[in-house]
Amino acid sequence: MIPPKPKKVEVVEKYKIKILFDNGEEKIYDMKKNLKEKFYKNLINQDYFCTVRVSGITLEWKNGEDIDPDELYNNSIPVKK
Repeated sequence: MIPPKPKKVEVVEKYKIKILFDNGEEKIYDMKKNLKEKFYKNLINQDYFCTVRVSGITLEWKNGEDIDPDELYNNSIPVKK
């Protein structure tokens, strides 16, 4: 199954991002665990981390770092309203 697409993203605290998906859900994704991987080494810089943007079916940074869409949706925590 194809996960919902992100429509909007914002950094809410250090290495945590809030995503609004096209199905209306808002979720928080914690990137801390990803930072251990070499692919994400640039994201340790908080200023660079804050440049995250929606790109197609996922989120992306300017040097090409991105998150698997299934990982992003399935491992995000719903925002309590």
